[in-house]
Amino acid sequence: MTGTVVLVESNTTGNGRELARAARRSGLSPLLLTTDASRYGYVREDGVPVRSADTANVDALLEAVHTVTDVAAVASTSEYYIDTAAALARKLGLPGPDPEAVRACRDKGQQRRSLAATGVPVPANARVHDPAEVARAWNALGGGPLVVKPVAGSGSVGVRLCHTAEEATEHARPLLAHAVNERGTAMPHGVLLEAYVDGPEFSVEAVAGQVVGVTAKHLGPHPGFVETGHDFPADGPPDVAEALRRTASEAVDALGLRDHLAHVELRLGAHGPVVIEVNPRLAGGCIPELVREALGVDLVAAALDQALGRTPRLAPSTEGAAAVRFLLAPGDGTVHAVEGLERARRMPGVRRADVTVGPHDRLRRHGDFRDRIGSVVTRADTPGSAARQAVGALDAIRVRLGQPGEEE
Repeated sequence: MTGTVVLVESNTTGNGRELARAARRSGLSPLLLTTDASRYGYVREDGVPVRSADTANVDALLEAVHTVTDVAAVASTSEYYIDTAAALARKLGLPGPDPEAVRACRDKGQQRRSLAATGVPVPANARVHDPAEVARAWNALGGGPLVVKPVAGSGSVGVRLCHTAEEATEHARPLLAHAVNERGTAMPHGVLLEAYVDGPEFSVEAVAGQVVGVTAKHLGPHPGFVETGHDFPADGPPDVAEALRRTASEAVDALGLRDHLAHVELRLGAHGPVVIEVNPRLAGGCIPELVREALGVDLVAAALDQALGRTPRLAPSTEGAAAVRFLLAPGDGTVHAVEGLERARRMPGVRRADVTVGPHDRLRRHGDFRDRIGSVVTRADTPGSAARQAVGALDAIRVRLGQPGEEE
């Protein structure tokens, strides 16, 4: 097969780069449409062609590709552009999810209403548009603790556990003042308050209505929700995994996304699984890498197949387990040294260990995905073994802050 795969922005690393590479392995040519090519180091390193366009505007995207006569697929791995990519695919008569279903899903408040209307369990929630509304919503939901978050976004940006109405109001105030996200695109107005579900967190990875597996998720300390690691497949009783799979499938069906990609995040509450959110895209956080290590299933290639209108190849070719643990910034300051990385790479089960910062780089803690400055991926026969190996390898790595000659 020949043709061009149009990428409407992407992740700046990880899935974005891998999707471009998957296109080339299939004999296709990737073309990245972006407002700012400088944010993508991989396009220079891999020689990916780029065109400048207003990627939040479908008409501008049509203009940018009007001379490309062999567009075979349109896709995006970025949360912020999956709805625009779907709209462009629809305009070009190419396969893709329903743009309206994707747009509705990205608005977390609208998503929860749709799920609740069909009986899919979601946290009790309320949407506010002004700081003065927070206290009323807090009382209506029965008091804290409540999770306060933007109605659109990813990577735990702006997500906080609040224990009082005053704390929730102060956290909501700057969120409500933001008209654009960190990519500079317009975002829906409002902040979501929702009941905190106290229980372990999981995600279910699904493609074309088929559940590929269940991931166990590890998070850092509150009040933030920084993901510090993942285990695939999740270790635990089969009936729990089945309940998670069933609830995730019901959520995907309810949102009109059964025939496409879905990364469904859930918590196991006192009465069973509760859907935290459905993302109509590939999972991030190295989860596709874990699935490939554990099962031999390539979720990135499956995403490309979906965009091309082909049947994804989801049959496992191996059986095992994989884990990732993320290295978090130790604090605010300047990196003096990175120690132990080569040792970590030589440890049992380690498939990859990387640190993305080096001496003289400045670090600042954000309380979201931006705190992750490295990762370790392991593979083993069982989830428990893979997890222990990942923790051990991560413990071998240390990022030291401070100027040369100074103590930390």
